Amino acid sequence: MSDNRPPLPPGTAHPTRPMPTAKPPAVLVIDDEVRSQEALRRTLEEDFRVLCASSAEEGEAMMAQEALQGGVQIVLCDQRMPGMTGVEFLRLVRERWPDTVRLILSGYTDAEDIIAGVNEAGIWQYLLKPWQPEQLLLTITKAAELWRLQQDYQRLSLEFRTAEPVLRQRVADRRERARQTFGLDGLIRAPGSPLEDLCDLVRRIAPYDLSVMVTGESGTGKEMVARALHYESRRANQPFITENCGVLPDSLLEAELFGHKRGAFTGAVEDRIGLFQQANGGTLFLDEIGETSPAFQVKLLRVLQEGEFRPLGSSRPVQADVRVIAATNRDLAEEVAAGRFREDLYYRLATISMHVPPLRARPMDLPALAGHLLAGSARALGKTITGFSVEARHVMAQYHWPGNVRELQNEILRMVALSEGEELGAGLFSPRLLRALDLPGPDPHRSDDDDDSALVTHNGHGQLKERMDRLEMQVLRQAMARHDGNKSRVARELGLSRVGLRAKLVRHGLESA
Repeated sequence: MSDNRPPLPPGTAHPTRPMPTAKPPAVLVIDDEVRSQEALRRTLEEDFRVLCASSAEEGEAMMAQEALQGGVQIVLCDQRMPGMTGVEFLRLVRERWPDTVRLILSGYTDAEDIIAGVNEAGIWQYLLKPWQPEQLLLTITKAAELWRLQQDYQRLSLEFRTAEPVLRQRVADRRERARQTFGLDGLIRAPGSPLEDLCDLVRRIAPYDLSVMVTGESGTGKEMVARALHYESRRANQPFITENCGVLPDSLLEAELFGHKRGAFTGAVEDRIGLFQQANGGTLFLDEIGETSPAFQVKLLRVLQEGEFRPLGSSRPVQADVRVIAATNRDLAEEVAAGRFREDLYYRLATISMHVPPLRARPMDLPALAGHLLAGSARALGKTITGFSVEARHVMAQYHWPGNVRELQNEILRMVALSEGEELGAGLFSPRLLRALDLPGPDPHRSDDDDDSALVTHNGHGQLKERMDRLEMQVLRQAMARHDGNKSRVARELGLSRVGLRAKLVRHGLESA
């Protein structure tokens, strides 16, 4: 039937005629019977490009010719032919064109032929005559998919081999970035800070596989010190695993650290590798070690002494090469004296002791630390913040920070989230922090406006709300004077909206309603 539809521009297809697709896979049929060749061609030609040969020699010539144009993907060869048999020919194909998928088609079920075909020629399928068209088409389609998967695998293997130097460099770069972030460079400090002595001790101790006890108040950065020990040591390229011992009961903590076998207890539906095994070759950081029970302390002591442990439900000990760093905010010497912590475990863990001073003991670190945390918070929240106002810096310097670095980090994150300008003002601190301030009174020999950083509370007299109101009024008055009444600048400095600023000015009588 002729197609009378008008021609379309090149590259445009008729609505009912599909656009040309990728070149179909080539199938070489080798059979000395012409009628068999034609039957196979009619079955396959709709989905494949079919080539036919009457002998192995003719098939070899076709394979060589097609190799110049992309090659033959599938060979379907009769077993019994004059001259070279099908198995012999496919053995030759395997040597010269190993990617080609090879199939045998035969009317005989000779076991020796089948074994030879599989072992010597690497034949994928052995088909018997008479064949069913649907089954044959399905088999050849699967062969084409196999060939495609082989090509994808080889391409990916080549890409991985080519990319190995790049991946190796990326791993090295990430390790170096981790060392800079979590090593001694990650312990933010100013010259003359008490952290300098601590960092010097970390630098001297890190190369040796000694157990270390890190003490200090909550939020001082004990885990950061532990990470610095790890990344300054020879174990820096191995895992650093952390576990908070204060949040789990003994049974779960033991399973978490040592692992368990399936069925060891109710709910253990599969084997689980413990943290000691996961940290093998690296460092295991046990935070809040002072919260563990004496029963668990006995098991931990055995691991430290013997270098091995038994997963729950297992009879075989497992060895692990792990450096243990422990941390606590308790006075473990007092805990030992009170009988709540094992003395032998304490001395095993505290081969070297390091104390992290609280933030109030190192005020010189506060500006650099606040700037570092501000940059991280602004980046995390996608905001542009230039810094802190004079009043905000003064409040930070006056506050005693009982929650240490963690509290400072949370306050700055809160301020960044609430800010509407590019500078963080004192009004963005949490009410809890502002209520806790106990600032000195003013110098009687100068006015409030002589020093922008003087935050006064009228000699500290009056109820807390009154004192806070006076503090807020003074901050507003100083900011308005500093910016010559420019409310946009004042609002930006204090982290307020113009509407919010005006409401505060009206409330304090600094502007008429």
